[in-house]
Amino acid sequence: MTEQLRLSPIGYVECAAAEATPRDGWEEIESRVVLRSDLAGGLEGLSGGRKILVVFWFHRSDGFELLQHPKGDPTRPKRGVFTLRSPRRPNPIGVTVVDLLEIEGNVLRVRGLDAFDGTPVLDIKPVRNGKEC
Repeated sequence: MTEQLRLSPIGYVECAAAEATPRDGWEEIESRVVLRSDLAGGLEGLSGGRKILVVFWFHRSDGFELLQHPKGDPTRPKRGVFTLRSPRRPNPIGVTVVDLLEIEGNVLRVRGLDAFDGTPVLDIKPVRNGKEC
């Protein structure tokens, strides 16, 4: 497996979570996913009031460990990285199902996205009945 992958962001996240990492409470944070304007046509048929899956790049993540304390809490026993939502992964890709509140042009207002301000967005997918469609 020597093939390299090339990914390009389709947009980025704007939100108030710029520096501090909330351990919990992400589900209440509202963010804006700003798509590249040339991709806005890809939102046709999508509307507020539903759930979407946002795929993003943990751009601040630096390295990984196969065993980590959940949520970085040293009082909890270490677990394998593939059993956690940690940003410190072999490929720092994040995925979160969020509430899509509204769309205005190339901007999606969402609630529950656990990504910092400036996070590159790789893809958006619809969710139906809690499952990707």
